[in-house]
Order: sequence, then structure tokens, then C-alpha cells
Amino acid sequence: MWWIALASVVVLAGVLWGPIASNVEQPEYKVVESEQGLEIRDYPAMIVAETDVHEERDKAIGEGFRTIANYIFGNNVSSKKVAMTAPVTQQAGEKVAMTAPVIQQGEGESWQVRFIMPSSYTMETLPKPNNPAVKLKEIEGKRFAVIRFSGAAGEDSLKRRTEELTEFVRAKKLTALSGPTYAFYNPPWTLPFLRRNEVLIEVAR
Repeated sequence: MWWIALASVVVLAGVLWGPIASNVEQPEYKVVESEQGLEIRDYPAMIVAETDVHEERDKAIGEGFRTIANYIFGNNVSSKKVAMTAPVTQQAGEKVAMTAPVIQQGEGESWQVRFIMPSSYTMETLPKPNNPAVKLKEIEGKRFAVIRFSGAAGEDSLKRRTEELTEFVRAKKLTALSGPTYAFYNPPWTLPFLRRNEVLIEVAR
């Protein structure tokens, strides 16, 4: 019947829209080493739009996303739209110990949420945010240990993957320079098994 066919189309569109919507510019990187799903990557310098959110982690990513999305959708001095990129990243504030990565959680936690800006822009050509909560920053090139996984990226999953990555860093005798950064590549409506999530820890070269 026609309504069954229509429902099938709607379901298919829902399945495909997440991966399609995620087909946006992503930062380039060089894989230095790969071992059983974990990688060491070198990233070049990049520009990010950043905001600080004082909330629990899951609330912070949503609030931070909306704040920066408002900027790239035209809330800037030029009223100019900036193309969406992936991933959106989230990192705990400076309370994370530099040599002992842990997930910081709890009431009043501070999180940095970032959008990576398209590579075609410079600090001079990016439109300036109207909202003072949005900061534009140039980040120098860095090396990261990275673990990639699919799924909903809840607290338990992020903790488990961070522990795996931390053990990898220790086993490789790498020097950790930061706590974990969480990277999310897909819209929230993407089916869990189609999502790409990552945990990154900056390490010394």
C-alpha cells in the first residue's frame, strides 16, 4: 500500500541523512602509526570557533553546539554563513591533569566545545562573532593518540574508550600533554551504528 511505501522512504531517509549530512570538510591528518584500531596522528595548524560551557558533559555539548552553530549560521558582524565541518570536539577545562588523563564530570564542570573552521579561511577572513562567548583561535599543529568507535558515545562508552587509549599511550611510552578530547562527526539523529566518534589525547612528538 502507498502508506507502507511512504513509511519505507521516510525510514530510509532517516537512516541515510546522518551519513550524508556528515559528508562535510574534515581536518586532514597524517597517520604516523596504527595498531588494532588505535592511531597516532599528526594534525596541521587549524582555526577553531570555541565556547566554554559550565554544565555536565552531555548538556555542555548540546549548549556549546547551539552557541557556535548560531555563529556559523550568520550571527556575526558580516551576517555571513560559514560552512559546517566535522568533527565537533569537546574537552574538559584545565582541571584535567596534564600527565594523567581522566574524564572530568560533576556539577559545575567546565567544557570547551569547538567547531573546526573551513581550511579556506584565515583569522583575518573569518567573520567576527557577535556573541562574546564565541572565540576564534588558531591552534598549532599537534600529534594525537586516537581511538575511533561507533555507537551513542554515552558516559560509559567514553570512559571505556579513554581507558583503552590511555593504556595505549602508556604502552607506547608516549608523553601525554592533555586530557582526553571527544570528537563527534555526526548529527544526533544518526543511527548509533553509523556514527563516528573519537577520543584523542595530545602526545609529545
